[in-house]
Parts: sequence; C-alpha cells; structure tokens
Amino acid sequence: MRHFTLTQLRYFAVVAELESMTQAAARLLVSQSAVSTAMAELERTLGAQLFLRNPSTGLKLTPTGRRFALDLKGFLDHADSLFESAYGSAEILSGELTVGVFSPLASFRLPAILKAFEATHPGVDVTFLEADLASLQTALREGRCDLALMYGHGLGSGFSSQVLERVPPHVIVPEGHRAANTPGQEIALKDLVGEPLILLDLPHSREYYESLFALAGVEPNVRHRFAGYETVRSFVAQGHGYALLNQRVYNDVPYSGGRVVPLRLTDEFPPSEVMLVRLDDALPTRRALAFEEICRRLYGATRP
Repeated sequence: MRHFTLTQLRYFAVVAELESMTQAAARLLVSQSAVSTAMAELERTLGAQLFLRNPSTGLKLTPTGRRFALDLKGFLDHADSLFESAYGSAEILSGELTVGVFSPLASFRLPAILKAFEATHPGVDVTFLEADLASLQTALREGRCDLALMYGHGLGSGFSSQVLERVPPHVIVPEGHRAANTPGQEIALKDLVGEPLILLDLPHSREYYESLFALAGVEPNVRHRFAGYETVRSFVAQGHGYALLNQRVYNDVPYSGGRVVPLRLTDEFPPSEVMLVRLDDALPTRRALAFEEICRRLYGATRP
C-alpha cells in the first residue's frame, strides 16, 4: 500500500494557496520539477484529481482539492505541534495565520487585538483579509482565512461562532440638527421620517438596517449609499443626512471636517453581534485557537 509523505502535503498546501507550481517552488526553495512530481505522486496515491491544469487559465483546484486543502490546515498544524513537543517547546507557536475581518470593525478592535497577540505569540505571522460580511463567508469556505471577526448578520449554515459583544444600533446626525441637543441625546427612528438617509450599503449589513426601519414602521428616504463607514460619517457631518450605525466612534470629527452627534435610539431594536466565525468541519489550528483566546480576553467574553 502506498502512502503520501508529509513533504508532499506541505508542498500541496503552498501550491493550493498560490495555485501556481512556479510560485510554490520559489517559496519552498525547491525546483519546479520537484513540486510537480510531488503533486502528481500525491494525486496517484490518493486516487483523486486535486488540480485542473490548463495552459490558458493556469492551475486551479478541483472541488476535491479545495476540500483537501481545508482539511489539511489543521493536520499540518498538529504535525508542527508534535515536532515542537519533541523539543520541549509545545507552547511556542509559529507559522502563518490569516484572519478575516469585517471592514467597519477593523479599526475599532483589531489594532489592540494584534498588539496583544504578537506580544504573546511573536513567532506567528498574522495577515488580515478585510471584506464585507458576504465575502468573509466565501473566504472561510474557500480556505482563504482561518477564522473571521465579523457580525453575525446573514450567517449561513456550516459555520461555528462565538459571540464577543452585542452592539445596539444608534443614529448620527450633523451638528446643528434639530435633534442634536435633545435631552439625553436620544431619538426614535420615526422622528426622522422623510429626512435623507446616508446608508452603509454592504451585503447583510444593508438588510439588517432595512429590517430596523421595517420594525419601526418607517420607510427610509435613502439619499446616498456608501460602502465606507467613514464616508457615511463624513456625509452626515457635512449635513447631507443622518445615518444608522452600530459601532460608535469616540471621535465625532470625521475626515471631511464638521462634526457628527450620536443619538441613542429609544426603539427596542436587536443589536448586532460581534463574533468569531470559522468553518464547522475544519479543524482549527493552534494559532487560530490562540487568536480566539486573545479576542475573548480583550472583549471580556467567556468561553462558550
């Protein structure tokens, strides 16, 4: 009976990531023929086609190859753990970790999380994939990130999640707006009927905000749609309308100048849940588990 080798698996992981034998060989510091031979032998041993080889479109993973790549991440991490244990350094983590993050969340918590993680695990090379909620789910399924820090809006099946924080929605209006100096700085959504709305227009976020208007029985008057959190704030500050948001910025002066005034909503709306998400059937690496632990500690959440 023929068996695959750990070297073949490590070669495959790099080829799967880059979808290029040439680039994989350069990163691995071996010849291209060595990589190509290893991949052909791995496919023969498994009895499955892992790659589609086309001169015009290049190298692409088959569905089988993509599933194999997802399962392989955890296996290789545990192989590294065995090696570290043999040298008495099982608590020392190294290697690469890719974390997905919802774009509007990136600037709020991520710098502090990374600072704490690097202080604890300096041997891990962390990179981030910043995207909208729908794109993050796709990236997780395709193995382009190990886990994601995101809202739970529109989260599909096949994922496991743990809630770190629940963030209620609020309204921002420009300085000088009639509601900016209301007692307690609070307002009901119906009090803004007819006023122009600057909508944070991202997949799943958009549907969440639209659901809040529906709960309040209000038809929004959408004046502008933007994918950028700071762009929305800037347009509000310049008097173009109001916005409905979740994460609250403590600096009320956006890039454009002017000033926004945050108002608490008196409506009983469901909050957005900030959560860590990963695939159900993918074995998490020790690096991913360590990152989750730092997030739980900094968010003040407990283990599920």
